[in-house]
Amino acid sequence: MAQIIVEGSPRTARGRNEAKRLRVTGQIPAVMYGGKGEAVSLAVNTKQVGAILRSESGHNTLFKVNFGGKSEPAIVKAWQVDPVSGNLLHVDLLRVAMDVRMKVRVPVHTFGEPVGVKTQGGVFELVTREVEIECLPAEIPTEFKVDVSGLMLGQQFRASELPIDPAKMKLLTEPERVLAHVVALRVEEEKPAEAAAAEAVAPAEPEVIKKGKKEVEGEEGAEAKPEKKK
Repeated sequence: MAQIIVEGSPRTARGRNEAKRLRVTGQIPAVMYGGKGEAVSLAVNTKQVGAILRSESGHNTLFKVNFGGKSEPAIVKAWQVDPVSGNLLHVDLLRVAMDVRMKVRVPVHTFGEPVGVKTQGGVFELVTREVEIECLPAEIPTEFKVDVSGLMLGQQFRASELPIDPAKMKLLTEPERVLAHVVALRVEEEKPAEAAAAEAVAPAEPEVIKKGKKEVEGEEGAEAKPEKKK
């Protein structure tokens, strides 16, 4: 596989105006940290970073950052995108050591039509879309592909069933975590016709109106009040 390179340069100026100036020149602000080195402020090539994020391996892609006459391996840790234009605004790069294991999240993709859907009228649901593993940077998988065609109604596919080579990586997600399953179609229960008819003809309970104490006393006082003499 060809080595992926991201061109960068040290960045000293800060602020919105500087960020705008960089974006006009086809660069975005970045910071690289982690490993044994100190955090470094950089300006990196926007198209190169964008191509990495759009690739199959996405933010788990291992690449080298060239800056200041040296090259360091890294992956994309976080990024900021303009909510309107969708353009990249800022990126965080995580420096990696090729001989040190690291924690990454890998997407889970399924293929095949489950038997429980095809012949039993069930519904397939993808419950967990990614899992966390620990491995060397060079061993980071692009994805985990799972064949779900054998799933019957009521069956689940769990994280422990993923095709993971224990010699190369360690599963950090709970082994019993359900990744996908086939469940019965949820249908709202209808009341029997006899019960529905009984409710329709049942007489409504009469409303009982209680007089308050003050109201009763007022009525009695009105009856006892003598008429005025003319």
